[in-house]
Amino acid sequence: MKDLAGKTAFVTGAASGIGLGIATALAQAGMKVMLCDIEQAALDVALEGLKGTNADVDGVRADVSLKAELEAAAAATIARYGKVHILVNNAGVGGSGHYGAWTDAAWSWTLSVNLMAVIWGIEIFGPLIEQHGEGGHIVSTASIAGLIPSGSGPYGVTKYGVVALSEGLRAELAPRGIGVSVLCPGFIRTKIMNSERNLPERFDGAVAGMLASGPAAAMANMVRERVSQGIDPAYVGELVRDGIEADWPYIFTDLEFEPMIEARFAAIKQVFDRIRGRNPRR
Repeated sequence: MKDLAGKTAFVTGAASGIGLGIATALAQAGMKVMLCDIEQAALDVALEGLKGTNADVDGVRADVSLKAELEAAAAATIARYGKVHILVNNAGVGGSGHYGAWTDAAWSWTLSVNLMAVIWGIEIFGPLIEQHGEGGHIVSTASIAGLIPSGSGPYGVTKYGVVALSEGLRAELAPRGIGVSVLCPGFIRTKIMNSERNLPERFDGAVAGMLASGPAAAMANMVRERVSQGIDPAYVGELVRDGIEADWPYIFTDLEFEPMIEARFAAIKQVFDRIRGRNPRR
């Protein structure tokens, strides 16, 4: 997908934050972009802003934790633009509850939005990309927390899942002319720490597991502060556009966590060294 002009992209979580940054960068490259979000008011504002730049964009409201709504959004995209070339699975929630504060609602909500919606997006849009034979690309937003430990809560579990899915899918879809990238951002200036604003009623109680005090609360406050002063989502959008054009397997936003990733792989290598020279019984 080196020539993006005239092609069509579908972006979830596109009304604000990273999603809007990606949608903007793709529109600036001459793409037609269908913005998808659960927040209708924010979606309307985003569309108004992009249309003011003469971008060819449209929007569809959908709760990505419901497969039927993603299917309806795909149908709306085809009805509007005829084809889709790029899928950006970006919608995500912060999740809540470390060990000792888990709730079924928190796991269900976070798994549905952060992982199942990615799986459904690929299942729904993959064949649509394949059928026109013009090539395409899939970008799924994980997190740097998908590569380094971030506690026992559902957020990190889902993000590791998105990384694993993207790595496996990349090899499978390459022969079909579809590139796959996983976006692993660090601290970006988004509303992710206020994810409960979009909590569907069926997941009531999903944020009840948040601890009001102690180490978990201190960590949450630190993350909230870092996010509030984080990297501009527009810059992330530009990186994603570069990643699509150059078919990067991973898209990182900064170098802050590189030493932690190196330390993780060094620890894994060290454990292999402990059994080196042993002969497994068969």
